[in-house]
Amino acid sequence: MSLIVAARFTTFPAAETAAQKLFNAGFVEEDVTLFFVNPRGQHARYPIGGDTATDPAARKAPKGAGLGVTIGAVIGAIVGVGIFAAFRAPLLVSIIAAGVGAYVGSLVGAMAGTREREQGAHHSPFHQETRDSGVLVAVHVEPDNQLEAARVLREAGGVSIEKATGRWQQGRWADFDPLRTPQPLNEFAEKRA
Repeated sequence: MSLIVAARFTTFPAAETAAQKLFNAGFVEEDVTLFFVNPRGQHARYPIGGDTATDPAARKAPKGAGLGVTIGAVIGAIVGVGIFAAFRAPLLVSIIAAGVGAYVGSLVGAMAGTREREQGAHHSPFHQETRDSGVLVAVHVEPDNQLEAARVLREAGGVSIEKATGRWQQGRWADFDPLRTPQPLNEFAEKRA
């Protein structure tokens, strides 16, 4: 596994300027690469698109729908019995009221389940912070020059400076995973600089 330092830039020209500064600082062309990282959710990991098999906010929807069906059916049955008793309506009206109540309850329950998930998403074990989109400049480094690479990238305007271990092959980061949470290097680079 190789040691890699990377930083994000907003444009390709800014990233190319940073790469040139790395070359001027003694890094070789085979150890520097740049590429665009798509926005979250747009990495097409699945044939129908997206990064995950399910939306994390929808995980509690089935449970909410089940609870909603039960509550809605009970309320619908009560309303149906009330209509039956008050207006001498046929028994079929009570059954229809219970069915409509169950259906509406399932919709409300499912939506309530997703709403609760959205509000707590940032504290959820399913929520994962990933890197922001932009042009990533990655540098294959050694332990003794990783802070120098981070300094050059920071001075060139790079943000979200990170370090990683990965497979560096033919002048590029071969096993880059946009969903893997980056390990920041900023605090280490600033202490040394």
